[in-house]
Amino acid sequence: MSETHPTPARRRPTIKDVAAAAGVSRGTVSRVLNGGHWVSPEARVAVEAAIESTGYSANHHARSLVTGRSNSIAFLLTEPQHLLFEDPNFSILLRGTAHELARRRMPLLLMVAGTRDEQRNVVDYVASGHVDGVLLISSHVGSTVVKSLHEQGIPTIACGIPIGFEHTVGYVAADDFEGARTMVRHLRERGRSRVATITGPMDTPGGRLRLDGYRAELGDAYDETLVAHGDYTRDGGAAAMAELLERRPDLDAVFVASDLMAAGALVTLRGAGRSVPGDVAVGGFDDAGLAAALEPPLTTMHQPFDRISAEMVRLLLGVIDGDAPAAVTVPASLVVREST
Repeated sequence: MSETHPTPARRRPTIKDVAAAAGVSRGTVSRVLNGGHWVSPEARVAVEAAIESTGYSANHHARSLVTGRSNSIAFLLTEPQHLLFEDPNFSILLRGTAHELARRRMPLLLMVAGTRDEQRNVVDYVASGHVDGVLLISSHVGSTVVKSLHEQGIPTIACGIPIGFEHTVGYVAADDFEGARTMVRHLRERGRSRVATITGPMDTPGGRLRLDGYRAELGDAYDETLVAHGDYTRDGGAAAMAELLERRPDLDAVFVASDLMAAGALVTLRGAGRSVPGDVAVGGFDDAGLAAALEPPLTTMHQPFDRISAEMVRLLLGVIDGDAPAAVTVPASLVVREST
């Protein structure tokens, strides 16, 4: 009977193999694997190519036993689940943060918690050490999530200013105030004199700051009868537009605090026989892809979502490594289309 011998297992590539293939030190490879701090672009490219060619895969379980870290990040959306699919902003932010973390070979855990019970469960899960930090999307005034994450010392970076915690929790935000001013100025420069607004929820930073910017740009011309409140949904925008038309049928422009609400506002205007932009000029805020597909294509304020995602990941990894919380505000830019 012939004796058979098992085929020797292929040796698992190591950091030493990657360093040799890239022509760099093992320390440089380690820095790339841990976020790329203090690594030149050329060295990063060489290491990433070597990782691909050698088939190296970090042993995250072994590393977590040594470092006490999970090497994963949570993307926590504190909104009802359907908004993850309905509001394009959230899916774009999710895609951007996943891309940034994939470059660092770190998995992203998606968590959606719209109710108090869901939020409490998520905080308990995170506090158990299953993730190293949290990217907090869509925080609301009075939310227990920000408070709980902060009190338990969980590294957190918010998307948008976490009102009430802006000095203790880091964040990345578009410049909502100046963005709103820019849009209102654009509408007035188009010859519109009765510019209304549909706000976001007043318990969100975007809702408050975009209203503040609208009010500041109008100055003495500000009129509360031209203000209606929405909820960042399509239906909410449609209802708020109907409220404005009933109250102020003479309005000739409207700044809507999100493109999704603007989509609903356009439906209401069309149903009321108002042409856009002939009778009413419409401006939005976000430019997450929806605006260009509307009829007519929507003039809006562009949020640089790719940059926001990248900055959120960068700041969070810094906090995880012991850096103090930091804040980044990025400008929003006017994109003129056919609705104004």
